[in-house]
Amino acid sequence: MKHKRVNILGTPVSSLTMDELFRDWETVIKEGKKAQVCITPVNSILAARATARVQEIYKHADYVLCDGVPVKWASKFLGDPIKERITGLDVLPRIFLFASRHEFSIFLLGASPGVADTLKKVMEAKHPGVKIVGTFVPPFRAVFSKEENQKMIDAINTVKPDILLVSLTAPKQDIWIAENLDKLETHVAIGIGGAFEVAAGMIKRAPLWMQKSGLEWLYRFLQEPKRMFRRYFMEAPVFIPLIIKQRFSKRSGLL
Repeated sequence: MKHKRVNILGTPVSSLTMDELFRDWETVIKEGKKAQVCITPVNSILAARATARVQEIYKHADYVLCDGVPVKWASKFLGDPIKERITGLDVLPRIFLFASRHEFSIFLLGASPGVADTLKKVMEAKHPGVKIVGTFVPPFRAVFSKEENQKMIDAINTVKPDILLVSLTAPKQDIWIAENLDKLETHVAIGIGGAFEVAAGMIKRAPLWMQKSGLEWLYRFLQEPKRMFRRYFMEAPVFIPLIIKQRFSKRSGLL
């Protein structure tokens, strides 16, 4: 579905509201189409800037969502404000309600062993009748073998879910979806990141005041300092100077 996009360091980030997004997904599913959804925080945008393959995936994805206050701030600073910040942590709980109301089916791929099954139980209790038709945890690898990849595809295609939620970390999950979507019998494939654990209640989300004030990153860092150190203290500080450079660059093309 067509919508406005904002260039953030060469990544075309979608400018739409959560309501518009879900209306689009309803249409995609009912019309039997396919859509790739990428949820892009700062580290994903920097990965795209550094890797041409990732950049191409984001350019061709149907939706590239604004995950994080810094990305929304950057769009405003660049003079082209994105409508709404749409994070994986906000999207995921709503997906189950959306699917339950419309009788759409869901498949959960990825995360650590036991996480998807826990999420399935939590959401089935919260939304009676929701159709979570399968879960699959692939091995932890940078690249899957052909046999491993085929097992993932077969597990999904056996149940033909309307919505596929992929938790393999970004941008790995976005690369996997892009490379396999044509082979998958699904309609909306979403790279959801680490939201499974939060939605399942295994990791607490930051208080609302921290979310609104742009401090959710600090809360996440305090929970998982080893995993989040590189993202927040090595990658994120690079982002602001690059945005300033983009703002004042005279180049008309992508940076």
